Amino acid sequence: MSPYVEVQQFYARHMHLLDAGAAEDWAATFTEDGTFTGPGEPEPLRGRAELIATMSKAAAEQKAAGEQRRHWHGMVDVEELPDGNLQATCYALVFSTFQGKDPQLRRTCVCRDILVRENGELRVKARFVTRDDLP
Repeated sequence: MSPYVEVQQFYARHMHLLDAGAAEDWAATFTEDGTFTGPGEPEPLRGRAELIATMSKAAAEQKAAGEQRRHWHGMVDVEELPDGNLQATCYALVFSTFQGKDPQLRRTCVCRDILVRENGELRVKARFVTRDDLP
């Protein structure tokens, strides 16, 4: 399988887990010490425990509000690094839908990942997300 196809398949599974609120399974797609640097956050999230806690809280808040989020990654560019890891850069769109209402585009972002292979599976080592509406 080409690195491009491998990354596309990884993102499909990864985002389905996120949108389903499967915090532990989603966090398992990061390395044990993986980081998530998001816009507006004073410090990156570090490690699976922080990822699980943050994602679980967000999923509970969305469920309580009757909101379904959908994440879409597209325009994916994959570069193989000299160390064998992959750098993936893509556009990320986040949609929100509330029961009985039209979907809304919530955010447009750029996502940059360093992906590594662990036991034959891709994992996020470091994620950097920037929002188009923020400096």
